[in-house]
Amino acid sequence: MTRQRRRWPVRMLVLLAGFSLALGLTLPIIRMDRLYVFTETPSIIDLITGLWSDGEWLLSLLIALFSVIFPVLKLVLLLAREAVPEMSAGWLGRTLPHLSKWSMIDVMLVALAIFAAKSSGLAAAVAQPGLWFYAASAVIVGLLLPATTRAGGK
Repeated sequence: MTRQRRRWPVRMLVLLAGFSLALGLTLPIIRMDRLYVFTETPSIIDLITGLWSDGEWLLSLLIALFSVIFPVLKLVLLLAREAVPEMSAGWLGRTLPHLSKWSMIDVMLVALAIFAAKSSGLAAAVAQPGLWFYAASAVIVGLLLPATTRAGGK
C-alpha cells in the first residue's frame, strides 16, 4: 500500500476536526436561563466580541488566543505535517505538542460555568451543540497528534 493511501484517513480526520472547530466556534455553547424569563445562547465568538465591547480586552484576547488562535494554528500545523512529513523533525515537531496541552481549556471553563450556574440556583445552564463540536475537534486533534508523530518519523 502506498504512503498516500495510508494517509487519507488522517487527512479526513484533520478536515473533520476543522469542520467541527468551525461549528464549535460559531454555534451556541451554552444556554443560560435566568429567572425563567431571560435566555442567552452565546457562541465562543459571541463571548469574545461581547467581552471586547464591554471593555474586557485582556480577557477577550486571552479567550481568543486559547479558543480560536491556538486550535486553528494546531490544525494548520497538522495539515502542514500531513503535506510535508519531513517537517515533523524540526520546529513543527516541537511546536505541536505544546499547542496540544491547551486543547480542552474552553470545554473545562464552560463546564465550570454550567456547574456554577446550576449550583447557585439563580440560573439554569445547559450545554449546547457548539460545546460538543468544539470538544470533538479537540479530541480528534488530540488523537491525531500521536498518530502523526509516529507516521512523520517514518
